[in-house]
Amino acid sequence: MSADSRAVRRTGVAVATSTAAIGVVSLVIAVTTLPHSGPFCRTGCLGYPYTGGTEFVPRDFVWMYPAALLALLVVPLAAVLGVTRRRPTSGFTAPVALAFAAIAAGVLTVDYGIQLAVVQPSLLTGEVDGLSMISQYNPHGVFIALEDVGYVVMSLAFLAMAPLVGRVTWLEKCVRWTFLAGGVLTPLLLVVLGAWYGAQLEYRFEVASLTVCWLVLIANGIMLTVMFIRGSNQPVARKP
Repeated sequence: MSADSRAVRRTGVAVATSTAAIGVVSLVIAVTTLPHSGPFCRTGCLGYPYTGGTEFVPRDFVWMYPAALLALLVVPLAAVLGVTRRRPTSGFTAPVALAFAAIAAGVLTVDYGIQLAVVQPSLLTGEVDGLSMISQYNPHGVFIALEDVGYVVMSLAFLAMAPLVGRVTWLEKCVRWTFLAGGVLTPLLLVVLGAWYGAQLEYRFEVASLTVCWLVLIANGIMLTVMFIRGSNQPVARKP
């Protein structure tokens, strides 16, 4: 095995392991963060203009830190898979996967960054004019809309990443099908939930898409770690 191959494997292990670990942290924190507005809220619910809730700061915002990092990790994950693709014929999807991953990461990072750097301190200081549209507590505001866009684009990245994984071992097949399942299920949920709830969709799709994408990243992060350790999905031979 060449030094380049070993370096790629080490990078793959680091990226895949980090993705799985950050995914678990994000999911645990998000699940234990109770909603304080919208259809899933049960007690202490905030209504329009969604500018209250200072007592929920910073607890309601903590999950966004690992979530933003997880979104960013999709980019190097797509890059590593593009380098280590088993079949040269899958090369066309490598830049597509990387492009979708970068777009998703950009949208989600900006979205979470606005909440952490703008909404959170504004709530604490009482500077709430014009805040209702971008507040995470608005179930049909800008925050939810950007998350919807971000996770749909991430699911498209999953579809493009699937062909970059081989089909030789059962583990490779599991990774491929997990990417494909997440890539198909997320847009399908948008269609189904959008048709069912219509204008009352609120953050239902956001929760569903976020859960699907995170579970895909956790599961495939674990499996890809094992694959890279074993040396599966070796880099294709490059012509001089």
